[in-house]
Amino acid sequence: MRYTKVRIAGFGYELAPNVVTTEDLEKRLAPVYEKLHLQPGQLQVLTGIEERRFWDPDARLSEGAVRAGQKALTAAAIAPQDIGMLIYGGVCRENLEPATACAVANGLRLGGGAQIYDVSNACLGVLNGMVQIANAIELGQIGAGMVVSCESSRQIVDMTIDRLLKTGSMEVFKETIATLTGGSGAVAVVLCDASDPAQGRRLLGGVARSATQHHGLCTWGPDTGIPASLPLVMRTDSVGVLKHGVTLGLETYRAFRQVLGWSDDQPDKVICHQVGSAHQRTILDAIRIDPSKDYTTFRYLGNIGTVSLPITAAIADERQFLQPGDLVGFLGIGSGLNCMMLGIRW
Repeated sequence: MRYTKVRIAGFGYELAPNVVTTEDLEKRLAPVYEKLHLQPGQLQVLTGIEERRFWDPDARLSEGAVRAGQKALTAAAIAPQDIGMLIYGGVCRENLEPATACAVANGLRLGGGAQIYDVSNACLGVLNGMVQIANAIELGQIGAGMVVSCESSRQIVDMTIDRLLKTGSMEVFKETIATLTGGSGAVAVVLCDASDPAQGRRLLGGVARSATQHHGLCTWGPDTGIPASLPLVMRTDSVGVLKHGVTLGLETYRAFRQVLGWSDDQPDKVICHQVGSAHQRTILDAIRIDPSKDYTTFRYLGNIGTVSLPITAAIADERQFLQPGDLVGFLGIGSGLNCMMLGIRW
């Protein structure tokens, strides 16, 4: 996919207010650690994550998304009534119906003519939403659109800790390490028509690839399953996800650079989905990217699902890690397995 007149007009994000350290979680897991003869600090050693954030127990996803959306509109200098499409891309949603995007659109006071809907695709939901909005802009259907997401890890982390305390099983510990990395936050990205070639943050294009034979490696549910009353359980084959995810990532990255016509020393910077230290190190080694080109937030925010990559890009932009003229790669991967990479000239 290639784009000629789409730009990222603004980011907005909201950090969840409650900081939860990895040490805090390990204190709750002390009986499990004792039974399994694990030393305190193992979780941080395995993941590289020092802390993450939780929303308050009564927080609503749409409220976090609205706050992020308001900040994005301000940053983009775009009025709510000029948004022609709003997509909610989170894994966490408020209802089976209506779309969580409806509550967000109402909170942002968007016009009645905007297209409003949810997109769900594991950790790629925001990138998928960006592509759908970019397609509509490129086709001249809308002048501007917004993708938002709000993720909450409190419930699944609490349920996972309860499960570990009940079973005391090494097998369960291994399959839930990834769950314990989960963080919470909200993000919004506004894209708009960019007729002036001099405007920055131009979305140049991207590539998507899949390896759906591995769809069972990471599952979280039931959510909308039958019966829907069963407890939420998240299981991850971390070794399998890393192995096959890196293979898919390498295949996608080669196609990505070919489609965009980038040279061996490009991109100048990358923003990856935030999983943890092992994933970062392995994927950067595989695609031969110098770690100095990568900006990370996982150490302090954990893995916030669909929010992770765009919130990291927003923070990297704020802190001037991303400079005007940089060729930037957004490198996303999600359960399924699905991979999407987008190229932006900052």
